[in-house]
Amino acid sequence: MKVRLSEYDENWSKMFEDEAEFLSAIFGDEIIKFEHFGSTSVLGMNAKPVIDMMCLVKDIDKIDTFNDQMSLLGYDVAGEWGIQNRRLFRKGGENRTHHIHVYQYDNPQIERHLVFRDYLRTHPDEVERYKRLKEELAQKYEDTAYYSKAKKPFVSEMEQRALEWFGQQGR
Repeated sequence: MKVRLSEYDENWSKMFEDEAEFLSAIFGDEIIKFEHFGSTSVLGMNAKPVIDMMCLVKDIDKIDTFNDQMSLLGYDVAGEWGIQNRRLFRKGGENRTHHIHVYQYDNPQIERHLVFRDYLRTHPDEVERYKRLKEELAQKYEDTAYYSKAKKPFVSEMEQRALEWFGQQGR
């Protein structure tokens, strides 16, 4: 899939809220809460215009019972997609609009994603560094697979700083 990098769009938060409301009607009582994460959740960040949503649920195994319904509603059902005990649903086909990452409430991956988001939200200098990297990589790579692989070391390093920052917050 081709890299589509966009300037920050204040409509992204509304797209998140609308989708959370829609998915609440589907998953019902299984939902504990939704979180907007990833680059579209950070004010001023450029991003592939795909809303990353985290859906925290009571029981991850029960989510599999919704696969047929999600598919009928136009979502690509991707299963774990490389992260154990996650379920991924993608909306929009080639012009993807949303990634729904479903985790059971106690999955250790949750903290990593949310801490990274919160770190960026409170460190505008890091947002600028990350933006510059994304722009360079979008010029260099047309395919999202290569783009994502190329930014992975930078993101992993920044995630480590974010986790250290989080640990120093006394939470």
